[in-house]
Amino acid sequence: MRTYLVTGGAGFIGSNYIHYMFRKYDGDIRIINVDCLTYAGNLENLRDIEQRDNYSFVKADICDKEAIDRIFSENDIDRVVHFAAESHVDRSIRDPEIFVRTNVLGTAVLLNAARKAWENEDGSYKEDKKFLHVSTDEVYGSLPDDDSAFFYETSPVDPHSPYSASKASSDMLVKAYIDTYRFPANITNCSNNYGPYQFPEKLIPLIINNALNGKKLPVYGDGRNVRDWLYVDDHAKAIDMVQEKGRLGERYNIGGHNEKQNIEIIKIILQTLNEMLPDSDPRKSAINESLITYVEDRKGHDRRYAIAPDKIKADTGWYPETMFKDGIRLTIKWYFEHEDWMKNVTSGDYQKYYQEMYK
Repeated sequence: MRTYLVTGGAGFIGSNYIHYMFRKYDGDIRIINVDCLTYAGNLENLRDIEQRDNYSFVKADICDKEAIDRIFSENDIDRVVHFAAESHVDRSIRDPEIFVRTNVLGTAVLLNAARKAWENEDGSYKEDKKFLHVSTDEVYGSLPDDDSAFFYETSPVDPHSPYSASKASSDMLVKAYIDTYRFPANITNCSNNYGPYQFPEKLIPLIINNALNGKKLPVYGDGRNVRDWLYVDDHAKAIDMVQEKGRLGERYNIGGHNEKQNIEIIKIILQTLNEMLPDSDPRKSAINESLITYVEDRKGHDRRYAIAPDKIKADTGWYPETMFKDGIRLTIKWYFEHEDWMKNVTSGDYQKYYQEMYK
C-alpha cells in the first residue's frame, strides 16, 4: 500500500485532494494529513473520512523539524504532496514574515526530511519516491491585456506581492534540490481554484456568502483584473496525474481555460444565485448588482493571469474538464447544502472541532 504525506490537507485544496484520492483509490492507499490548523485549516472538511483505517491526521507545523523528521522515521512515505502554505495576498501585505517562514522555511524542512529518508548511500533514491510541490501562477507576475499572452513553464518569474515572492522562493528551492541532489520532485503552478470547502475570504465564497446575507460585495479597483479559474476537482486530478505520469524534475502549469474579469465573476454568481434560489426564498429579492461596491485597489495588484496547460496535457493527458458555468453551479449547490459549514467558518466555531475530536 502506497503511503502519501499530504501537507495542508485540512485546507481548501488539500482536503479536496484527499477526498479525490480516496474516491479514486479507496483502500489501496494510505494518507497521512499534516496540518497546523491555522485560520484556513478546518478538520470539518474531512469529517466523513476521519474514521478510515487508512487515514490519519497529525497536528504539526511544517517548520517544526523534529515533528516532520519523526513522521518520516515512523512511516515509510512514498509520496509527499505539499499544499501547506500561507496563501492570502492581503494577509501577506500586512505580515510578510509569516509567509516567508511557512512557505520557504517550511518547504526546506520538508525537502530535507524527505531527502534524508529517501536517499541511498550512493546518492541515488529509493524506488518510487516522489515529492510534488504545489504552487501558484502568481509567481509569474502579471500579463498584458492581450488574449494571446499566456504563462508557460518557461515564463520568467516576476512576483509582485510578498505571497507570490514567498511561493516563487519555495519553487526555486525545490528546483535547486532537483538540480543539486537529483531529488525526485515536480513543481506545479495552478490558476485560481474554486469549489467546496473554500475559506470565505477568497473571492467566490465571499461573494456567495455576502450576497446570501444581503451584504455589500467588495470589488478591488475597476474590477477588470482577469483570473483563470480552475475547478478544484480538476486540480486534484491533475496533481495525481503528474505524480503518476509526469517526468521527474519538470514544472507543470495547471490552468482551467476559464479566464474572466473579477466583475464578470461577481455578476455570474448573482445571476446563478437568482436562478437557483426558489421564489419563496426571502433572500432572493435582495440579490442584485446594487450590492456591488468598488473599493481601493490592492497594492501591487496583478492585472491579468492566464495559463497555457499545453505541457501537462502532452505529458500526462490531463485537461480541465469543468467549464466555469458548470463549476459555479456545483459550488453554489454545495454551499446551499452546507450552510452550517459556512456559519461555523464565519463565526470561528470550526476551530473548536479539533479540540472536541482530538482532545
